[in-house]
Amino acid sequence: MANLKEVRNRIVSVSSTQQITSAMKMVSAAKLRRAQDAVTQMRPYANKLKEILENLSSSLDSTTGIYSNQREVKKVLIVPITSNRGLCGGFNANIIKATSRLAREEYSGAQVSILPIGKKATEFFKKSPFETIDGELTNLIEIWDELTFANASIIAEKIMQLFATGAYDKVEVVYNQFKNAAVQITIVEQYLPVKPPQVTEKKKAIDYIFEPSKEYIVEDLIPRSLKTQLFKGLLDSQASEHGARMTAMHKATDNAGALIKELKLTYNKARQAAITNEILEIVGGAEALNG
Repeated sequence: MANLKEVRNRIVSVSSTQQITSAMKMVSAAKLRRAQDAVTQMRPYANKLKEILENLSSSLDSTTGIYSNQREVKKVLIVPITSNRGLCGGFNANIIKATSRLAREEYSGAQVSILPIGKKATEFFKKSPFETIDGELTNLIEIWDELTFANASIIAEKIMQLFATGAYDKVEVVYNQFKNAAVQITIVEQYLPVKPPQVTEKKKAIDYIFEPSKEYIVEDLIPRSLKTQLFKGLLDSQASEHGARMTAMHKATDNAGALIKELKLTYNKARQAAITNEILEIVGGAEALNG
């Protein structure tokens, strides 16, 4: 039977942990509401802009459509998006596993480089055999301190520049797509080159009339759309992080409550055993005196 003092100290320790996890759950729930509103408002606009971009890119030739130029895949850049903090279940681990599997299996014959966004991905892949790059980017970790379209655009511009100059033939983005607080879907999305639209019998390619000119559209709309796609991925990842952390802290709080009940039961049993032993000693001593 465990020592009474040890069990009592354990109960106090678990109770303190329960208070912390409960507070973290409430903080994540408050942040989740704001992040969820942001991504649900952004998603329809980003998806429609992506659809227009795909149709537009399919009508461009290789000289004007630098971001839709399909090349032989020899060098691949993978952009995993993780958080800066842990305690969010398998949120970060799922991204790291998906990125590693993508690099080792799908692009095993190509030269793979990693551009990690977030502290967890940065720490992991700097110790991995894959090459990590950041160029002149300094906000790959700090971006979560202030997630804005302007900050996301800096990263997107660097990625587009690397593709346009031929440093990489393909760019993949790996992130968690927000579905609800309990479910996050790991997405591997081709960022560059821009995919042509999937033409079916029900869905035919759209023939656009360019105004003011095709050149202006190429110079302005396509880069803006690519920046929007990355920003949407970051918003999805942010909402997914808060949802995953809220769920993880909710489970941790429940587990702490169950453990406290078990420890209190153990404490009461140990206390009762101690009282029983004391009574037996007293009775035994009294009988010895009377005998």
